[in-house]
Amino acid sequence: MPETLEELRPKAFAIAYRMLGSVSEAEDVVQEGLLRLHRAVDEGERIESPRAYLSTVVTRLGIDHLRSARVRRESYVGEWLPEPLVTSPEEDPARSAEVADSLSLAFLVLLERLSPEQRAVFLLREVFDYPYDRIAEIIGKTEVNVRQLAVRARGHVEEGRSRYEASREQRDELARRFFAAAQEGDLEGLEGLLADDVVLHGDGGGKVPALARPLHGRNRVARTLLAWTRAAVRFGGVSLRPVEVNGQPGAMSFDPDGKLINVLALDVADGQIQAVRSIVNPDKLRHLGPLADVPALLGKSGQK
Repeated sequence: MPETLEELRPKAFAIAYRMLGSVSEAEDVVQEGLLRLHRAVDEGERIESPRAYLSTVVTRLGIDHLRSARVRRESYVGEWLPEPLVTSPEEDPARSAEVADSLSLAFLVLLERLSPEQRAVFLLREVFDYPYDRIAEIIGKTEVNVRQLAVRARGHVEEGRSRYEASREQRDELARRFFAAAQEGDLEGLEGLLADDVVLHGDGGGKVPALARPLHGRNRVARTLLAWTRAAVRFGGVSLRPVEVNGQPGAMSFDPDGKLINVLALDVADGQIQAVRSIVNPDKLRHLGPLADVPALLGKSGQK
C-alpha cells in the first residue's frame, strides 16, 4: 500500500470521533477498520484506495455504534457531553481555527439531534467535502436519498449552530480573565464576562456529583462557579492548566497530587462567554491521564 496503516489513522479518527463524540469508541472503530483493511490486503483483495476503503468501514461502523448508543444514552444519568479532545494552545493556529467549528463540544452535542445516517451524510459532505455519489456508496443509499438526508441534516444543524466570531487572541484573553476571576472569587468580574443567557453544563454520568440539568443565567452561573472554586480550596488546592478543548479555550483542573479532576470548555462569541461545559465523568477522562478520586476529595471538603 502507498500509505501505511498508521498514516491512514488520523483521517479515519477524524471521521470516527465526529461521528461518535467519544475518543475511546472512535479509537475502537478505527482499530477495527484498520484490522479489516489489513486482513483484506493479506487475503489478496484488490483495494484501489486504502483511504477510501477505511473511511467506508469506519463510517458504517460509526452508524452501527450510534444506533446502539442512542439506547444507552436514554438511561444516561444527567446531561451527556462528548469526551473532550485536549490540545496545547501552542499548537498550529491554522489547525486550531480549522477544528474550532466542526469539533467544538457545542457542535458535537448539536449533531446528537440527527439520525445516524443524517450525521454520517452531514459530516462527510459538510466537513470532509465528499461528493454525493461517494457518500451514497459509503452508506448504501441512492444519491437522491443522500441529498435528501443532507438537506434535512443541514436544516437541523443550522437551526441551533453556535457562531464563534471572536479571534483566537480575543478568546484566549477572555478565557484568561474568566479563570483568573473564578480563582480570585471575583463575582462582579466573573459576571462581567458572562452573557446574560449563559448556560453551565455538567457531565458526571452518575459516577461523580455534577449538575442534574443545565443552569441558565449570568448570576446563577457565576455563583455556582465560585461555589466550585471554594470547594476546590477545601480539597487542599486545585491547579488549572489552560488548554484547548475541541478547538475552544478551556482548562484542565488537577488535585494536589497532579491528578485530573475535570475538563472545562468555554464557548465564546460577541465578546462574552456563552456557555461553560464541565466534564467530570471519569469514563470520559481516562484517555487524558491519571484521575483524581473526586468522591474522596468531596468527603475531605465536607461535601456530599
